Amino acid sequence: MNILVANDDGIQARGIHELVNALSEVATVYVCAPESQRSASGHGITVSKPITIEEEIFENAEYALKVSGTPADCVKIGMRVLEQKGIKVDMVFSGINHGGNLGTDTLYSGTVSAAIEGSLLGVPAAAVSVNSHEAEHFEYACELAVEAVKKAYDKMSPKTVLNINTPNLPKEEIKGLRFTTLGPREYKEVFVPVEMEDGRTGYMYTGDPVVYEDLPETVDVIADQDGYASITPLHSDLTDYRLAKEIGEWRIGK
Repeated sequence: MNILVANDDGIQARGIHELVNALSEVATVYVCAPESQRSASGHGITVSKPITIEEEIFENAEYALKVSGTPADCVKIGMRVLEQKGIKVDMVFSGINHGGNLGTDTLYSGTVSAAIEGSLLGVPAAAVSVNSHEAEHFEYACELAVEAVKKAYDKMSPKTVLNINTPNLPKEEIKGLRFTTLGPREYKEVFVPVEMEDGRTGYMYTGDPVVYEDLPETVDVIADQDGYASITPLHSDLTDYRLAKEIGEWRIGK
């Protein structure tokens, strides 16, 4: 099996090296990742300027590329380069992200978007995250990634993305695993003023996540609050099918 790995924290981040090391035990791994931090870049692609690509030495990877573009760019480019080399990618992984990708945060996430790009290109995919920007505990996230290859790959539609999140805890302190749906992900938002070099005042976005008390335990954000890892199946179809049936009765237009 051939696996392409991308991320949004950059090719030097610890998380992607932990993931490649784990996946190399069960597959041949290729890497195509951003040259620098691209968190919260969503599903953006680069169209207004050229993208640079450099080969990189990457332990436990068969071949690796460092790319100036976005996480989605990396998957597009990685797939094309490997295709030109006669290599068929069987699965795309993104991560391990330093920070959770839960609930509506998946809409902003470069990590999840890289996995979705794999899905859009017809390859089953998974995004893997540890819920701390100071992530230290990758063991269980790696274990779940390997299990996804062993147990889920041949059962997954290419339209499906598995969104895997673990608490930043030693494996023995994580209470278990829940299979979940996306929930809300809100923050007590603050824009902190920062003095810039040119004398202007800029504003840095920050904020602590809201703690929820009235959501079922089958929601991913509640699993995390309760100390569980979670796996949520995602797809890129944002259609509201219930409303699609009703909208013809609205008599809009001619």
